[in-house]
Amino acid sequence: MTLGAAVLLLAVGCLQPPAPIEVTGRTMGTTYSVKFIPPDRDFDAKPLQQEIDKRLVEINQQMSTYIPDSELSRFNQSKAGDWFPVSPQLAEVVQLAKQINHESGGAFDVTVGPLVNLWNFGPDHHPEQVPSDEAIAAALANIGDDKLEVRLDPPALKKSVDGLYVDLSAIAKGYGVDKIAELIAESGRKSYMVEIGGEVRAAGQKPDGSPWRIAIEKPIPGARAIQEVVELSNQSLATSGDYRNFFEVDGQTFSHTIDPKTGRPLAHTLASVSVLHQDCGSADALATTLMVLGPDRGYNWAEEQKLAVLFLIRDKDGPVVRRTSLWPNAGE
Repeated sequence: MTLGAAVLLLAVGCLQPPAPIEVTGRTMGTTYSVKFIPPDRDFDAKPLQQEIDKRLVEINQQMSTYIPDSELSRFNQSKAGDWFPVSPQLAEVVQLAKQINHESGGAFDVTVGPLVNLWNFGPDHHPEQVPSDEAIAAALANIGDDKLEVRLDPPALKKSVDGLYVDLSAIAKGYGVDKIAELIAESGRKSYMVEIGGEVRAAGQKPDGSPWRIAIEKPIPGARAIQEVVELSNQSLATSGDYRNFFEVDGQTFSHTIDPKTGRPLAHTLASVSVLHQDCGSADALATTLMVLGPDRGYNWAEEQKLAVLFLIRDKDGPVVRRTSLWPNAGE
């Protein structure tokens, strides 16, 4: 090789964009992953990760039901009647939740917390057992979006019954993804992927010009397998399913998603729902909404709302049936 050729190869190598940087950690009882394209090969990601961790701690302190002194926990412990001051962020999330509740006819209801706890899927752990009809009826008396009010200026929440208990677990991870995505964008990064507990938001492209590719799991309990791959660019993806968080009693399976109308875990054949949306908070909440609505009502509602949705439905003969609404072609 001549000296000129070596110099040319070196120059070409220097023009290659830097590889993505990944930072990871734990938050909201799960893990997070952030990948982004750095401005140069010498970029120090530690200060940015410190900002990510700080922002996630703030969101947890606002919205967690597992932290006794979080804003949400203190609201849940408060008495009915008076406006309870909260952060603008918590008010924003509750307002979005109430909007989706209204649009879905009550299928998405963040006041379902007492039932989540009653069925052993919240912070108030107890032995896995099926609650009595009387206990379910008592919990239902404290549930209902109409019992929860929100205002944005000044930000505050109000409950009409003492027993109201708000659980944001079906929207907070997606909201957290959005806030971290905003943080990454504010740092000047135009290409990134943010994931918290399986909820994802991506922007831009990878260094080779290809979009970020996200795998959707097959709804198989106790196993990890890919159903299909979705290409994401300037979009969010959230999935809700019945195959990860559940318990069994006398051969019957009880999923963690509770129907706010019946007070019981879902009992239909819809195994999982994946939603593509502009923001991840909405995608997260809509995935749960569609799980509650089920394979038929959920599909019809997704079509009405013009949502991009992948439904994976259990057939009575065993295989999973794929049904879509405005869903892009699966990646290879």
